[in-house]
Amino acid sequence: MESKDLVRKSKYLSLILRHDPGKAGLTLDEQGWVSVNTLLKAIKWELSELKEVVDNNDKKRFEFSEDGRRIRASQGHSIDVDLGYEIIEPPEFLYHGTSRDNNKGISELGLLKMERHDVHLFDDKDRALDIAKKRRRNPCVLTISAKQMSADGYQFKLSTNNVWLTETVPPKYLIW
Repeated sequence: MESKDLVRKSKYLSLILRHDPGKAGLTLDEQGWVSVNTLLKAIKWELSELKEVVDNNDKKRFEFSEDGRRIRASQGHSIDVDLGYEIIEPPEFLYHGTSRDNNKGISELGLLKMERHDVHLFDDKDRALDIAKKRRRNPCVLTISAKQMSADGYQFKLSTNNVWLTETVPPKYLIW
């Protein structure tokens, strides 16, 4: 599959599995899963196309169930799902890529989940920057005192594609 086509299909799959399953006439279960066969019929793809999109997604946004019969997005939902990730202790620091244009608001309000379930953080500064470069102009990386947040009662989860998730990051935990 050509790179442009792969990106287009990946974006469509993200829309269906993260934001609007109804657009394809689908309903996800409580944990965001849908039958692979049901999905393929709804979006009129072959299994090989779906596997290629899942395998080649640079952010590893999608996952198949252990038996390969269901699929879901790993994180980033704007719809109500419970991905079932366990609360775990984060590393000392985590990172968030954004635009410098957002820094004033972030310094006042912290990092907010906006229309998503969680704030997305990374344990690798370069990965946070790479993702910010793809979406933002004037990208920068913020450092979060995650271990201190955890000690203060904030909870963290780690998605299957190694994205750290938390509900909010108050300004006092940001290292400028």
